[in-house]
Amino acid sequence: MDITEQNQTVLLMLGPTDMRKSIDGLCAMVKYFLDEEPVSNKLFVFCNRARNKIKILQWSTNGFWLHYKRLEKGRFKWPEADDSASQLIDRRELNWLLDGLPLIQPKAHKKLKYIYF
Repeated sequence: MDITEQNQTVLLMLGPTDMRKSIDGLCAMVKYFLDEEPVSNKLFVFCNRARNKIKILQWSTNGFWLHYKRLEKGRFKWPEADDSASQLIDRRELNWLLDGLPLIQPKAHKKLKYIYF
């Protein structure tokens, strides 16, 4: 199953999240801290303090998916928390993050848009 459709918005919840939270607890965080609707076409991504676990909350037609990844070695390159509660990223950046890479990849190909004449 591809968790990142082309048109999905991805929101990172900045700061550490208690990984004991399940779907209901994460939905409450999305609603309370991000003022977003959990039942949407958005992916909500959470990371623990040690930065070795990530959970992704996803709504799908009539129920939630909860994706979980735990690293056996290393840490995710999670962005530092600032004044905002979340950070909007694209699916390409999410894949980098899940692969253990930083969100900024200066050597990556730039996104191109085809323009019809």
